[in-house]
Amino acid sequence: MIIEVLLVLGLSIGQSAVYSVVSLLDKLSRAPISQGTSTLNAVRNNREFFDFTYQILDIFFALVPVMLVFYLLAEPGKSVFRSIGLDWRHPLRDSLAALGLLVVIGVPSLGLYAAGRAMGITTEIIPSALNQYWWTVPVLVLSAIRAGVLEEVILNGYLLGRLAKIGLGPWAAIVLVALLRGSYHLYQGFGPFIGNFVMGLLFGWVYKKWGRVAPLVVAHALVDIAAFTLGPALGFGG
Repeated sequence: MIIEVLLVLGLSIGQSAVYSVVSLLDKLSRAPISQGTSTLNAVRNNREFFDFTYQILDIFFALVPVMLVFYLLAEPGKSVFRSIGLDWRHPLRDSLAALGLLVVIGVPSLGLYAAGRAMGITTEIIPSALNQYWWTVPVLVLSAIRAGVLEEVILNGYLLGRLAKIGLGPWAAIVLVALLRGSYHLYQGFGPFIGNFVMGLLFGWVYKKWGRVAPLVVAHALVDIAAFTLGPALGFGG
C-alpha cells in the first residue's frame, strides 16, 4: 500500500512538490522571494497551432494519474465515482457546498496574496501569460477544471483513504495531505504555502465529514477559473 501511494504521488502531485521546493530554492538563491514571479499558464510555443496543441496535451496527460487512481480504487460491482462522491446523486447539496467553499477560500485568498506581497514572502503570481487567441479562455477554463479534478481526487478521494488503511488517524492524515498541498505551491512563495495548507485542512475535514469530492472539485475549479481568466482584475500580475 505504501509503495502504491508513493508511485501515484511520484507520477503526480508528489513530483510537483519536489519541483516546487527546488524552484523555491532557486528563486531564493537569486533574489528576495518577493522579486520572483510565478506563471501558472505559460506559452508553450510561439506558433498558435502548436501552442494550442501543447496546452491540450498538458491538460490530458496531467489527468492520466487520475485515471490510474480510478483504476486502483475500483472494486467489482461498485462505482468508483460513487465511492468517492464524484457523481450527481446530490446536485443541490453539492452545488450549495461548492458555493460555500468558494466564498470561504476565494475571498480570503485575495487578501492573503496581497498580504504576502506586502510582507515580501510571496512571488508575483501571473495566472496567465497566454497570447490572446479564440481558444485562450476555453483552455484556461479546462486548465482550471484539470487542477480541481487532479488535486481533489488524488488528495482527498484517494490519499486520505489510503492513509487511513496504512494506519494514520483522520486528523493526522488530513494534516499530512494539507502539508503536501501546501508544498507543491511553494514555488509561489510562503504565503501560498500557508493559504493552501489551510485550504487543505478545510477540504480534508469536509471530505471526511461528507465523503463527497464533487463539491471540492467544483469549488477549486471555480476559484482557478476566476484567477486564470480575471487575474489582473483580481489583483494578480498581468
